[in-house]
Amino acid sequence: MARILAYTTPARGHLFPLTPILDELRRRGHQIALRTLASQVPTMRRRGFDAAPISDRIEAITHDDWRAGNPRAALARAVRIFTERADHDAPDLARAIDQERPDALLVDVNAWGALAAAEAWAGPWAMFCPYPLAVRSRDVPPFGPGLPPARGPLGRLRDQLLRPIVFGTLERTMAPPINRIRDRLGLAPVGGADDIFGRAPLLLYLTAEPFEYPRSDWPDNVVLVGPCAWEPPTDPPAWLDDIDRPIVLVTTSSEFQDDTRLVKVALAGLAEEPVAVLATLPASDPARVRTPANARVERFIPHRPVLDRAACAVTHGGMGATQKALAHGVPVCAVPSAATNWRSRGGWRSPAREPGCPPSACVPTAYAPRWAKRCGYATAPSGSRGRSRPRAGRPPPPTRSSTACCTGSCRRSSHRDRNRPPSAGS
Repeated sequence: MARILAYTTPARGHLFPLTPILDELRRRGHQIALRTLASQVPTMRRRGFDAAPISDRIEAITHDDWRAGNPRAALARAVRIFTERADHDAPDLARAIDQERPDALLVDVNAWGALAAAEAWAGPWAMFCPYPLAVRSRDVPPFGPGLPPARGPLGRLRDQLLRPIVFGTLERTMAPPINRIRDRLGLAPVGGADDIFGRAPLLLYLTAEPFEYPRSDWPDNVVLVGPCAWEPPTDPPAWLDDIDRPIVLVTTSSEFQDDTRLVKVALAGLAEEPVAVLATLPASDPARVRTPANARVERFIPHRPVLDRAACAVTHGGMGATQKALAHGVPVCAVPSAATNWRSRGGWRSPAREPGCPPSACVPTAYAPRWAKRCGYATAPSGSRGRSRPRAGRPPPPTRSSTACCTGSCRRSSHRDRNRPPSAGS
């Protein structure tokens, strides 16, 4: 069997959805070598991977796109961070290749230097992407503004006019630094976004078509493999069984994005509601948040047992947390904050027919009625367990069977063959 070297950026939100893929490869008999953030190396070793940390110089370069005042400025800040990291992750992956002697590589979409190093290596390699892909399509609106799919000639004209503007901004920002990285490794320059994402022979896109806009022209190298939801195995806290009212789960980014305000606003807005609010702040200090009597704030809670009982999930718009909630049939209210989440907000709301919550609604006085109204639910009476009851005339929450397609088990016929998982013997 093959030895596969996987390489991630210092982001749990990228490592965790990759983990089920590595688990499956190992189950099929392949050896897995992994370079990832230092804090997760012990966990990955317990799964049987030959894990080691990426360079500490990479982890020292932290995101600051949350400081930006608009999506364009946030994109510029993110590009600067990826470029600075590329100076280290390219030689870091090259060293790992020398040490591990892999047969194939699997590289994080945000590790720009490592991607170039993988291409220069000239062996079999693939890229994985855990957030919405910025690729052109004649069937969908231009990536970024969160526009609904076009309807009729005017809608198609809108997309035709906006597409070069939106993608032009993206490409003018990303292509020059990527090409400087590639030039140092003797690689040809890339042009547009399609070229950037098309360099890998295989791109594993960690979602499924029900979460995406329907399209008939996926690039040949893209395979949708489902959300790959995973979290470190942890026993649910004992106090979870004592909660006797509907649960609202509030999640924030695993990388610091200054999204503590989302938790504060949710707690304030729902403080008088007959619900239990459970919030996670993995990248911030929960002790700095004032917690009302019906709420609890933790750095980490296993989401799976909470989502089994949740009436609603309030997320920062990240694709991982949002898909995890939808796969459990839980209504979602998304408040996008970081650059990627702003760009992705339209990519999940309209096709999934799930509620969205604009940042302008992020004030305590508006929060309680908005989460109930947008999710289509009235609050259950105090003392009742489980999810809120549906409002009159509204359908109940989607069941697991209706959301099974989000796990990758259901494919649209237009893209079925290329999305079908490999056979057990491959």
